Amino acid sequence: MSKLRIAHMAGPTATIQNTPPLVTSSKARLRAGLEPLKTSNGSPQTYDALRAQRLAAPVKVYVEQFSAHPLEADAAELYGPPDGYIGADGRFSKDKTSSGDRPVYEIELTPEDGLYPLPYMALQADGTPWEEETVALFSEKTRQGFFPDGSRSFEEIDRLSVGIDGTVNLIGGRAEVDFYRVMPPAGFTKGLAKAARADQKAGDIPPERLGHDFFAYKPFHLAKSPPRPALAKITNDVQAIVSSGTYDGVIWTQGSPQVEETAYWFNLLIDTDLPIVCNAAQRPQGQISNDGPANIVDSVTYIESGIWRGTSGGNRCGTIVLQEQQFFAAREVAKVDARPGGYMATGGHGGIIGQLTHGGKPYVTYVPAYRHTASSDVNLAKLPSSVTATRLGASGLETYEMTIKDKSGALLADAIPGVTILKEGGYFADTFGDDPAQEPDLSLLIERKLASGRLGGFVVEGLVPYGMATSELRTSMLRMASFMGLPVVRVGRGHPEGFADPHPESIAGLNLTATKARLLLMAALMKFGHLPIALDPAHPSEAEVSALRRAIAAYQQVFDTH
Repeated sequence: MSKLRIAHMAGPTATIQNTPPLVTSSKARLRAGLEPLKTSNGSPQTYDALRAQRLAAPVKVYVEQFSAHPLEADAAELYGPPDGYIGADGRFSKDKTSSGDRPVYEIELTPEDGLYPLPYMALQADGTPWEEETVALFSEKTRQGFFPDGSRSFEEIDRLSVGIDGTVNLIGGRAEVDFYRVMPPAGFTKGLAKAARADQKAGDIPPERLGHDFFAYKPFHLAKSPPRPALAKITNDVQAIVSSGTYDGVIWTQGSPQVEETAYWFNLLIDTDLPIVCNAAQRPQGQISNDGPANIVDSVTYIESGIWRGTSGGNRCGTIVLQEQQFFAAREVAKVDARPGGYMATGGHGGIIGQLTHGGKPYVTYVPAYRHTASSDVNLAKLPSSVTATRLGASGLETYEMTIKDKSGALLADAIPGVTILKEGGYFADTFGDDPAQEPDLSLLIERKLASGRLGGFVVEGLVPYGMATSELRTSMLRMASFMGLPVVRVGRGHPEGFADPHPESIAGLNLTATKARLLLMAALMKFGHLPIALDPAHPSEAEVSALRRAIAAYQQVFDTH
């Protein structure tokens, strides 16, 4: 029986591809004449942490019979004989020679077996023990705790994660996985020869830089997240992978607070009928109660099951985020807490479209009503090569053609729009009156967007569910911004259950959160460009109002269906 073909795509700041710090064991410290690790009350730690490592040579070990469970010996009559015995002198014998001899299994461990949990024996170059990733507190000399691609995390899952039936190989037993470093959380700062690469890209890896080639949140004082233009590379790489004809499905891993945004972006931009499953973890791999391995294994199960497939053979579920056995629709998922299970479906009308049972059988109970992936009106294939945009020129507002895609159809980094979320609350105005000088922050934002030479707009997170700002002055300033070309979307604050009502001169974000409305507006801007401008934005003519309303209606159609 042939295995699934799955592509794993490494995303930024991914706790699911992170590990707890490699701390020098007490065994290593004592051997070096150092103090052993202490507990919080100052007493020596009873045990060392065991970290997955590779043997350099074969070794023979003797494992005491009946030591895998405290009640094995209670059913001793059901067991076959041991391989031999260890006597009081520590020597192995096939036969029992004394009543004190311990029955054992003789096992030869080899490097070919794979990873083994072992004490961590490394010291720093100056002989001091490792306590964290950095050589000292707030130092820029540091190791990396994140994995540079998914190969190591998948290997550890296959080797060390035990399934409900007591076996391992929970991924590799069912799927062949190729690894892609789309926007990885760790990098090779000294480069890497092509022969040593575990991912699919060819050639040597040149020296990589944090904040440019890879993005990690730890060490915290060195944290870097990808900027907005990075979405172009992510989109182009993922589109190429799903369009290769090689895979049955893809898995994307990313940091738990951001995965909901990238999942919705894939839902909007990626043109595919393949299942896209996004995973995150609240706790690093290897930490107590870590949730990442089960999420990844469940994603393989979801892809393998085919329950995502519609009657026409396409993907009826769109991009999903799979966390703690639940399938979240990309449009509605949101992280609400930093614990396993800390995700919810927003919008008040569904969003959890299925789950896996305790035994691992998947079910889909609802399918999204909104367009996605292959049916999306704003996916990469349906975006134009250029759109009309507005900028602030020497003589005032002017229009120009903004290139969206290159000749090969790839999305350009400069085309990714800048959309600002404006958080509004009650009693927002500084004082009485209608002078725009009282709102310098908003004035500056509008001016900066028009001067940037990029596509842009605003999302107002206002009153629930209407999305209105409480300041009439700011509302009038945003209306004027619309007549300067900048579209404005209104959503309720938080996770609204109600829907924002349409308005002829602004876009209703329905029950989207502000973060999701921002992404949809970014996609729509690359589809339609800026709104038509008025000669005098403060006093538009009837014809200019009509032109704006027609443009807003096109935007609204996308927001009503995505």
